[in-house]
Amino acid sequence: MAQRRAVIQLYKELHFMGRDYPAGAAFFHQRLHNAFMKNSGETDPEKIDGLIARGRYVQKEIEALYALRRYRAMKQRYYDEEEMERHQRNIERYIRELDSE
Repeated sequence: MAQRRAVIQLYKELHFMGRDYPAGAAFFHQRLHNAFMKNSGETDPEKIDGLIARGRYVQKEIEALYALRRYRAMKQRYYDEEEMERHQRNIERYIRELDSE
């Protein structure tokens, strides 16, 4: 029963996270539903634990995607284009110096 509860909780959390998915909530929810339905007949407890772990990994990846999107949006708001280009040139110069050593 604990696995069932964990699977349902994972589904609910991923479904909630899907509302902000870049490709659209409907796209995400359909893919989520299909993935869970594909494995709905699984009865092996070890395999279910593995699927839950993979689901948690996907959840963390989506959180990272959202954090990156927020970071990029904030970066665009507070840095002008010239400053960004200057930083990019400095980074490229630094990388070339490291490669030449």
